[in-house]
Amino acid sequence: MATSPAVLIFTDLDGTLLNADDYRYDAALPVLQALHRQQIPVIPVTSKTRREVAALRQQIASHDPFIVENGSAIFFPKGDRRFDLAAVHGLITDPADTDPTETLQMCRLGCTYDEARRALVELSRSLNIPLQGFGDLSAAALQDLTGLPWDAIPLAQARDFTEPFVMPKTIHPDQPDQLDAAVQQLGMGVVVGDRFSHLIGPHAGKGRAVRLLIAAYQSAIPEQSIYTIGLGNSPNDLEMLEAVDLPVVIPGSAGAHPALSDRGWQIAPESGSRGWAIAVQQALQENR
Repeated sequence: MATSPAVLIFTDLDGTLLNADDYRYDAALPVLQALHRQQIPVIPVTSKTRREVAALRQQIASHDPFIVENGSAIFFPKGDRRFDLAAVHGLITDPADTDPTETLQMCRLGCTYDEARRALVELSRSLNIPLQGFGDLSAAALQDLTGLPWDAIPLAQARDFTEPFVMPKTIHPDQPDQLDAAVQQLGMGVVVGDRFSHLIGPHAGKGRAVRLLIAAYQSAIPEQSIYTIGLGNSPNDLEMLEAVDLPVVIPGSAGAHPALSDRGWQIAPESGSRGWAIAVQQALQENR
C-alpha cells in the first residue's frame, strides 16, 4: 500500500488566517487544533515581524517553523535536524530567543532593518517623492493605518529585516513599473501588501523561503512524498502560492484580489478565518 504524502500548510496571516478587520482567528481555531493533533505543520508566511508571530504562536500553542517579513527569515526549533539543510545552502543562521520558554534558530535570507531604512531614504530621493516608512510613523499613526490593537503596535514596530512604507498616491498600485525600476536600481526588492508596500532585501522572498522549508522537510523523509497547501489573499503572497501544490486564495469582502483571481486557483467560499478553515478542511479531504 502506498504511503500517504506528508502534508505541509503554508499560510499568510493578515486577511487570511486572521480576519482583515479585527485580526481574530476564532473560526479557524478548531481546525488549527485538529491539525496539531494530526501533526500537520501550519507554517505562517507573513509580512509580520518575529515578535508578532511569536505572540500568535504562544496563543495557539504552535511549535512549527515560521517565515517573517515577506520571506526575509525562517525561524525553526533550535537543534531540529530536519532544518540542517539551511547550512548546506550557505545561509546565515543564528540562535534567536523569541520568548523565555523557547529558543529558535534563525535562517536569514534578507537584509538588515538598517539597510532597508537607508534604502527607503535613497528610494525617496530617486523618485523625488516623500516616502513614509514604519520608522517615520508614530504609534498612533500606525494604529490608524493598520487597525491593530494598541498593545500590538510595538510588536509590529520591532522590525528586523524590512521597511513597510505607504504607497505614494502618484504611483498607482497596479502600475508599479516606476517604483520597481527605482528599487531594482538600489539592488533591493519590493512587494505590495494590503496596506503597505514592503522594501526587502534582494535575496528575500516568500517563494524562496517556502521552497527551502519544503526541501528541508523532504530531506528528513526522502522515502515519502510531500503535499503542500498554500493560502494567501494579496499580491505579496503570489510567490508563496506559486511554490505549493495547492494554492488557495482567500477573498476579501469584495472578492478575490484581481492579481490572484484569474490564475485558475481555488478560491475559498468566505473571507478571513472562516474561509481559511473551510478551504483547509476541503483540501485535506480531497488529498485523502
